[in-house]
Parts: sequence; structure tokens; C-alpha cells
Amino acid sequence: MLKEIEKRILSSFVIIPIALFFIIKGSVFFLFFLGVFFLATSYEWLKICKNDLVKLLGILFLLLSFYSAYLFRIDYGLNAFLFVIIICIFTDLGGYIFGKMFKGPKLIKISPNKTYSGMIGSFILSIIAALVLSEYQNYISLYDYLYDLKKNDLIHILIILFISGISQTGDLIISYFKRLAKVKDTGNLLPGHGGLLDRVDGIIFATPISYLLFNYLG
Repeated sequence: MLKEIEKRILSSFVIIPIALFFIIKGSVFFLFFLGVFFLATSYEWLKICKNDLVKLLGILFLLLSFYSAYLFRIDYGLNAFLFVIIICIFTDLGGYIFGKMFKGPKLIKISPNKTYSGMIGSFILSIIAALVLSEYQNYISLYDYLYDLKKNDLIHILIILFISGISQTGDLIISYFKRLAKVKDTGNLLPGHGGLLDRVDGIIFATPISYLLFNYLG
């Protein structure tokens, strides 16, 4: 477990600054970044999927997801976009750490490594991360766009839980297709992480749905 965590941490030191650079820069930089991610994840998707129709639907979904990320960044700005990304990152981190530490009953058969403790950890860590950022850096929150969070803490938490739940669902969906393909990871691009699609599986589902949520609440 420690070796895997070490690999993940070292990879993250490389991945996160690069990703943040393109996300913060925005404009054509962000568009280029999304284009690279779309091509890389599409390639991994085509490798693990055998059904031609499902391949096509998956590519269309990835295109829709990355396009919605672009719109999200434009329409709601850097801060709201980072808010969603941070929830997804800590959802993934919480699931991994709590699942490895506490183990316990399995969550679902299609992803045998997922446990109830991991699911709970995902919610806990995403709430903590988002609330800390909202408390000390109000600009990375829904505060500036939708609500006075000081008067709507419950709404704030429910939104975090919803986004975290969508991220976990996305993880399970990609895990299902990996299980069908009988592979552990979608690729080996990222040491300790697997493929790029392994790392953004929750984000590609959370981003378009969060964008719709922001539009609805706004």
C-alpha cells in the first residue's frame, strides 16, 4: 500500500501543477489541454471497449464531457470550475485511503476493490476539502455565484455530496467496462495511477452534470 501511495504522490507532483497551469491560464491553453485529454482518454477507451456501438457512444460522451468543461470554465469562471475538480479529486483520494485502511464489506460486484468504507471516506474527504476552501478561500465556492453560504450551509453540503456521488458513480461505470475488458487499468501512462481515464473517470461525469446543476440553480 505504501509503495502505491508513494507512486501516486510522486505522479501527482507532476500532474497537478501541469493541469493547474492550463486550467488557470484558460483561453486557448485550456482548450489545448482539454484536446490532449480528449485524445488520450478516447484512445484508452477504444482499447478497453470491444463493442463498436459502445465505442462510438463513449467517444461522443467524452466529447460532450470535455466540451461542457470548456463551457463551465467560460460561463462560471476558474473558481467554480476548481470547486468541482477539487471535490472530485478528494472524492477519489478519500475512497482510496479509507478503502485501503479500513477495508470492510464490498460495495458492488462490478468493482471488487470498492468498499463501503471507501465510499464513506470519499464523502468525508470531499466535504472537508470543499468546506475548508469555502471558509478560507471563499472565491473557490458557489458563494460568488449562487448562494450566501453562511446562511445555506446545508445546501452547500448537499451540493458537495451530490457532486461527490456523481464522481463515485462515474468511477464505478468505468470500472464496469474495465471488468468487462478484464483489465485492471485503462492504461499505464501514469505510474501508480494507471491510465489517464482511470484518473478522470469521476471528473468526466461530474463536470457536465455540475454544469447543468449550476445552470439550474442559477
